[in-house]
Amino acid sequence: MSDPAQGAMLAVFAGSSVRLAVPLLLGATGELVSERAGVLNMSVEGMMLTGAFAGAVGSVATGSPMLGLLIGIAAVVPVALLQAFLSITLRANQVVTGIGINILVLGATTLAYREIFGGRSRTEVPGFDKWRPPLLADIPLFGDAVFTQVWLVYLALALVVLVAWVLRYTALGLALHAAGAEPKAVDKSGLSVTAVRYGAVLFTGVMSAIGGCFLSIGDIHTFTEGMTSGAGYLAIAAVIFGNWRIGRALLACLLFGAATALQFQLPALGIDVPNALLIMLPYLMALLAVSGLVGRQTAPAYLTQPWVR
Repeated sequence: MSDPAQGAMLAVFAGSSVRLAVPLLLGATGELVSERAGVLNMSVEGMMLTGAFAGAVGSVATGSPMLGLLIGIAAVVPVALLQAFLSITLRANQVVTGIGINILVLGATTLAYREIFGGRSRTEVPGFDKWRPPLLADIPLFGDAVFTQVWLVYLALALVVLVAWVLRYTALGLALHAAGAEPKAVDKSGLSVTAVRYGAVLFTGVMSAIGGCFLSIGDIHTFTEGMTSGAGYLAIAAVIFGNWRIGRALLACLLFGAATALQFQLPALGIDVPNALLIMLPYLMALLAVSGLVGRQTAPAYLTQPWVR
């Protein structure tokens, strides 16, 4: 293969890696805030799937992907409130409740999809068009493939920067850190630990909803049953992989995105690798992350522990 052709393939691979990392990044950013506040939100998968489904239905019903995005976000709020009520107010096991919500959402969206769309294998959904930034997209070789993306990609990066700034430099960020590290200090300061944690879970819901909408109306412009395919779990793994630091979580999401992109890139290059191995690769990397083999992880001290005043 000639050098220009190799360069073009690498550019496509880089662009695909970024695109595939975006839903993980959105979910991971929300999950990081929740875990910093002391709540392990295992229902990210269900929240993303709810956002993807509601966004697709809203986009089809209104003909507007922007309204679909807003409908997708609104549909996830009750799911986030349910997760918060079970894990914070009722102090139920956060892992069990999160997985239960994921199973519930999978069944509900599958049933609703078949009822609304009649079980068709593929339904076209009005979606966002790609945006070509004039300066970035004009960069030789990589510019067009990497930077010609749906505007939600740039929104995701902007939200990561904003969340990083809030966590590091604001009183709200200090309260979120304290709610997961030393909730007694939050209570003594006059703030409500319950309110801080509820807000963190709701924020996770909004971010996960945007990530789900990115899949259905931003990327492939359709909805399929269970289309998140474990993206929510990978987002949680990215938080652990990144040692609860947003910059490292960003790198983890890009790494998982690149591992997923290899499923399409290696066969195009003529490299014969079993497809099952390529599909397994991002989850294998996630397993290495949560097992501690990639380094020591230091979780917030009160993560998963209910607050009792």
